Amino acid sequence: MKLSELMNLPIFSGTRLVAGAQGLNREVNTVNMMDAPDIIHFLKQNELLVTTAFHFKEDLTSLLALIEAMVKQNCSGLGIKTKRFLQEIPMEAINLANKLNLPLLELPIETSLGDIVNKSLSFILDIRTNELHQAMEIHQQFTDQIMNGKGIQEIIDNVSSLTQLPVYLLNDHLMPTSTIDHSTLFSQLESLLYKGFSFHLSTKSLSTFTLIGEKHQTVTLFPVYTHKQYHYLCILGFIPLTDRTTILTIKQASNVIAFELMKENALKQNKKRIQNEFFTNFVNGTFSTSDEIISRGKEFGLKSGQRYLCAVGEFSEEDKKHSYLQYQTETDFIYDTIEFLAQNNEAKVHLFTMDQTFILLLELRSGWKDIEQPFISLLKRIQMKVSAHYQKDLSFGISMYAEELTNVTVSYKEAKDALYHGNMSGKKQFIELYQPKKVPEILRMIPYEQLKKFYDDTFQSFTDDTKKDHQVLLHTLSVFLETHCQLSETAKRLYVHRNTVIYRLEKCEEIIGRSLKEPDETLRLRLAFRIKALIQG
Repeated sequence: MKLSELMNLPIFSGTRLVAGAQGLNREVNTVNMMDAPDIIHFLKQNELLVTTAFHFKEDLTSLLALIEAMVKQNCSGLGIKTKRFLQEIPMEAINLANKLNLPLLELPIETSLGDIVNKSLSFILDIRTNELHQAMEIHQQFTDQIMNGKGIQEIIDNVSSLTQLPVYLLNDHLMPTSTIDHSTLFSQLESLLYKGFSFHLSTKSLSTFTLIGEKHQTVTLFPVYTHKQYHYLCILGFIPLTDRTTILTIKQASNVIAFELMKENALKQNKKRIQNEFFTNFVNGTFSTSDEIISRGKEFGLKSGQRYLCAVGEFSEEDKKHSYLQYQTETDFIYDTIEFLAQNNEAKVHLFTMDQTFILLLELRSGWKDIEQPFISLLKRIQMKVSAHYQKDLSFGISMYAEELTNVTVSYKEAKDALYHGNMSGKKQFIELYQPKKVPEILRMIPYEQLKKFYDDTFQSFTDDTKKDHQVLLHTLSVFLETHCQLSETAKRLYVHRNTVIYRLEKCEEIIGRSLKEPDETLRLRLAFRIKALIQG
């Protein structure tokens, strides 16, 4: 309570304020009576000291030192009983108290200092008791709301009604946990964090600061501690420390919200573990049938007949060099950051983690080109936040889209392949799109011995060097396949008559023993010619 309120008690009747009138709004938590010579060493913050000034009756210097010490200690005020040891308060003390805005009270001689202390403390205790009862009632009210399933937002709305100010729940990065209208304010906060500014916020009490811009915005934050991290109740306005009722109410709301957040986090962690196990089994081919994949996928919001795009995110090798516990904790926080950004994305995004990677499955409602830039913009925002808040480089590989849920395993491998090629090229914090491999690239992935055997088996009938026309026939066959089996185009490229081409192709069919009109046979021959180029290349 304020000193001005305490002085309204009957026990202070006849008390005269002689100095420090501008300090009457000082907070009073306790009242003490002391006449010891070393009184300075026992001063407490927000304490009103009453004394007979016995030790200062002939020592003005010590009295002035006491006033200065009380100001440094942020005491509430000094009351001196005159007409006993001091006939009047020295003018030097009055001038100093006025200069330092420390209330200086002249207490009447007929008033007992013991009565002042007892009745003042009794009054303060009554107020604190009422505040405690009120806090318990508020805590019970908020707890009942949670138990009745009304959730955190109901408590936030109640706090907003009490303060007549907008109230939001922020995460540990001072970003709102739900979509809000005051995007300008939080964009300003985010911009400051990106620029390297730090907010040194109290984890014990409220913190207040003002953002300077077109419109100055004062923000008051109350810490909400949950397991391993802090959230904050954000009030868009100023809450004075003297408004104890409001502060107690908000603190009770913070406590209840903290327990609810911990409960939600426990449920969320369990759900995340189950869905990550599903995705791991899915891409590893554990499920035996498509029906089983579709059935299990429904549990996590994945739909059959839906097209999906897969992005896989991974930290750089340097950022992985941490202890398992530290890495796991950071991964959980980053997961929450990605999840929050993905929730605000226009198209639905499903999030999983597997083998130290983050997997994002994007539901495609239209063509890839229509959603390419918005999705890449989302990944860039994720990269920026992870870099700003955790100082880590997160890179992504993006797949081709899967026409069906059961094809997501292929998309996952494509995204991993794109991520691999991005890392091999020496890039950092990149977004790499999957590029379909060309035939020579695919063939190079097959061991040389198997390529050589396939080539020899295909053209073994043409290995008789005594038959000089074999090389001519092979060349004609190669050109014929390259021109998509067009006789006229083949004849044109070889500078021969069309009938000559027909004759040579008939000879090839006799040697091979199969018709060139069979698709499988022409495909085998085309592959053999590609392998020949690799072997001889």
